[in-house]
Amino acid sequence: MSRIIVPSQSAARAAAIALLAAATFASAPPALSAQATDTLRLAELQREAVARDPRSAQAVLLREQTRLRLENVRAERFPSLGLNAQAQHQSDVTSVPFPGAVLPYKDTYDANVGARVRLYDPVRAPRTEIERAQLAEAEARLEAALHAQRQAVNDAFFTALLLEGQRNVIADAINEIGTQLRLARERVAAGASLPGEAAMLEAEQLRRQQSLEEVESGRAVALALLADLTGRTVPPTAALAAPELQGPVRAARAALDSLRRRPEYAQFTATRETIVARESAVAAGERFRVSAFGRTGYGRPGLNQLAREFDSYWLAGVQFEWSPFDWGMVRREREALALQRQVVSAEERAFVERIQRAVIGDLATIDRLERTVVSDDAIVALRERVLAETRLRYAEGVVTVAEFVDRETDLDTARLARATHRVELAQARARFLTTVGLEVR
Repeated sequence: MSRIIVPSQSAARAAAIALLAAATFASAPPALSAQATDTLRLAELQREAVARDPRSAQAVLLREQTRLRLENVRAERFPSLGLNAQAQHQSDVTSVPFPGAVLPYKDTYDANVGARVRLYDPVRAPRTEIERAQLAEAEARLEAALHAQRQAVNDAFFTALLLEGQRNVIADAINEIGTQLRLARERVAAGASLPGEAAMLEAEQLRRQQSLEEVESGRAVALALLADLTGRTVPPTAALAAPELQGPVRAARAALDSLRRRPEYAQFTATRETIVARESAVAAGERFRVSAFGRTGYGRPGLNQLAREFDSYWLAGVQFEWSPFDWGMVRREREALALQRQVVSAEERAFVERIQRAVIGDLATIDRLERTVVSDDAIVALRERVLAETRLRYAEGVVTVAEFVDRETDLDTARLARATHRVELAQARARFLTTVGLEVR
């Protein structure tokens, strides 16, 4: 699971104050919400990232490639034409044992046009199936490669989502510290408090301003990554809509044993279909083939080998081809395909086990975070009670400003933890759906 790194200060108390998560990640101030000109949704970003990937164009290229190859296979049904011309001199010619017999020339010439058409070719249909199965396999492999883009979008989206919540909370906290700072300065001017109290509040305000700048920088990087992945223009004021994934996760979890939505499963199926088509082609290669042929030409001699003049000729016939002996080539090819089938099965088992391990981790994380979020609410409520009491004691002068700030920091840290855990829970749910091959909607 990718962790979201929160900016930290050298001192623990200063770091907690700087991060200030006084609300959940989804709660945004009206002013900031009004500024948002666009809302980013995870499902749309995932689809755009897949379409944006340069490899997406391969799908059209693969289909066109297969179409051309299938055209070549279909073209084998048509006659093949050939042009041949030959001139030769031979050391001897056919002769007859009669006195005065005329011998043919030792120089021969021949120019002919031949045509051949396959009347029966059992390999043609399996070759067509091989091309189609290879296309399905290549498309599934491409889908599997593009599937990784969804997880990249998840990581950038949830990083920006958490930082957006922190930005909103820190902005509110800076305003609140500013109000307290003005009151402290008024009390110092009236002689009711020491200047150190105002100085401490001013230092805290500066630290929170630094954290706000750090969070803004991190959020800008996450939004820039989303813009690069999707190809869309992402303005700095863009808001992120947290997806509601509890229902889809519950449904997917119930059907987990029969869920096979990852594109790799389609790839394994297509690979097996390719092997079946190759086995059919090997079996078809053992059967006979029948072709019709014809040739017409002009030469000396023609078909009459004893003629001494140039003559035209033609011939036509049917050819039967069969190779009953292949020295074990067909048997070895079948064994090789059987081994390939075992390789595919082993790869599929390894993939299934890898997905199962990832799912186990995702589900354990989801269960833990669901329990943690519940306890976070209780912790925040308790911290609020403690701060309320400390605020009253501070107003009465019983506790110092440092003690008051410490209790406020405790509450802010609890709220930050709750906001972080809620984002991590949404991220774990999205990662689980992506792992099992379901789209986030």
